Amino acid sequence: MKKSKSLYNADARSKNWLKVINYQYEPVYFTGIRKNEFGVLLSFENGSPAGLMEFMKPADRMELYSRYRDHISGQNDNYFFLRPKIKGLVKYRNLTKAGKLRTPSFEHWID
Repeated sequence: MKKSKSLYNADARSKNWLKVINYQYEPVYFTGIRKNEFGVLLSFENGSPAGLMEFMKPADRMELYSRYRDHISGQNDNYFFLRPKIKGLVKYRNLTKAGKLRTPSFEHWID
């Protein structure tokens, strides 16, 4: 978004040129939890991989940690894999070239 007659200044930020992100929203399943640092594997409703989410409020993380143990289907050194039973709405910027969510962040639970 920019003021119509303003010039672009590559050396500094300006109120005349603003970056506006049109966020999108997607219902997804949580299909894995990273073991060493926080991260959640996501899948679209059709079962295809949607990417890795690293942004979630602490209260929502605690809710996830209270739910996921009943849905573990396997694990490896890095992840606990989950059956697609836990569902939430995530906000994201756009899709990557690989068709995954760019910068997903948790919005709310879908029961």
